[in-house]
Amino acid sequence: MPEIQNQLASPSSDYLMPFRRRQFIKGVTAAGLGLAAPLFVPARVFGANERIRTGHIGVGGQGRSNLKALLSHAVAVCDVDTRHSDQAAKMIHEAGGACEVYGDYRKLLERSDIDAVVISTPDHWHALQTIQACEAGKDVYVEKPLSLTIAEGRRMVQAARQHHRIVQTGSQQRSSDNFRRACELVRSGVLGAIQEIHVGIAAANHPFRERGPVPDSRPPEHLDYPLWLGPAPWVEYNQLRVHYNFRFFWDYSGGQMTNWGAHHIDIAHWGMGWDHSGPARVSGSAEFHPQAWHEVSESCRITYEYPTGTKMIVGQQQPDISMGTKFIGTQGWIFVDRGKLQSSDPELLKKSPDETKSSLIRSGNHHQNFLQCIKSRELPICDVEIGHRTATACHLGNIAIRTGQVIDWDHETEQFQDATLASWMDRNDREF
Repeated sequence: MPEIQNQLASPSSDYLMPFRRRQFIKGVTAAGLGLAAPLFVPARVFGANERIRTGHIGVGGQGRSNLKALLSHAVAVCDVDTRHSDQAAKMIHEAGGACEVYGDYRKLLERSDIDAVVISTPDHWHALQTIQACEAGKDVYVEKPLSLTIAEGRRMVQAARQHHRIVQTGSQQRSSDNFRRACELVRSGVLGAIQEIHVGIAAANHPFRERGPVPDSRPPEHLDYPLWLGPAPWVEYNQLRVHYNFRFFWDYSGGQMTNWGAHHIDIAHWGMGWDHSGPARVSGSAEFHPQAWHEVSESCRITYEYPTGTKMIVGQQQPDISMGTKFIGTQGWIFVDRGKLQSSDPELLKKSPDETKSSLIRSGNHHQNFLQCIKSRELPICDVEIGHRTATACHLGNIAIRTGQVIDWDHETEQFQDATLASWMDRNDREF
């Protein structure tokens, strides 16, 4: 454990490996989307009907949804809150399955009979658990946003490649027909040159909106609070910082910028073909809670300038930007959100992929795509590199509003042009 911990806390000067990364991308994208040829040798050979066995780390909230999607594959669950793990085990037992329950994910990773793990923990755990799972020979489904910092994300990509693991990012909108259709149309050129993209993200829905802070207290018996914190800095337990509320504090998350931005910026990148690149400049402003009851932005407006000349504007609580992704071109616009696909010209939406010559991969189901790729060893629809690039854009937006600076970014080397910003690349993990 200390060796891995130090790797996360003190990245070496070559942690990005840009030239090897570009060579890899060139190879896997030769067939267009990089999804056509097997890439990695599996840990074991699967029979046609053989079940993939999954272990689930973090089974509250979204973790429970992921468990439901893979219920027939689950053989182990782990959570630092025994209420969550007990409920998850009950779900499996009621479905006719059997499972082991763990409080420490490291014990789950030791099992040689588990093929893949599903990581649905708070964001500050994603990197460490994904890297260790790859080292243990497991394929990984990890929730979005992929990482807490930019450097973490690159190390996650490296671990996946080094250990020949399939790593799917849980940005499930890529497996939704309306988002794929919007991106196909944008790529087809029916909107002409794309001038701007508007991305709307949710307001900060912390319970402090309804009540003030509550005092710190002893953690409840059902929660292993030190392990909940894990690599994050030590603070006393507070009921309004844990579980869902983790996303409103910088030690564990990037707020709605990384929560919803990881969805809608991901679609912007997909539509524009930016899965392996990123912005050149980021600037913006934000408003925060006046009493600092929580830390992340309550409203923001962030402008991204991409090397192509296209601008992306991310708005939180902005009256001119709706929740979702809107591509604005010289010949019209297309807006997409969950359950919505709209255009300035409804006729645009009737074009078929054959007409547009821009058909994208159809996964149909994000979890099933992961299972299929475990067997085929093809890259999944939202591979770890894609998740890393989307998360990087989110992190750059947060860095811009937290520092008040204009961020000049080299997406090839993944470095700031201003060396004084280097400390924002990573964090120092706490020993635990």
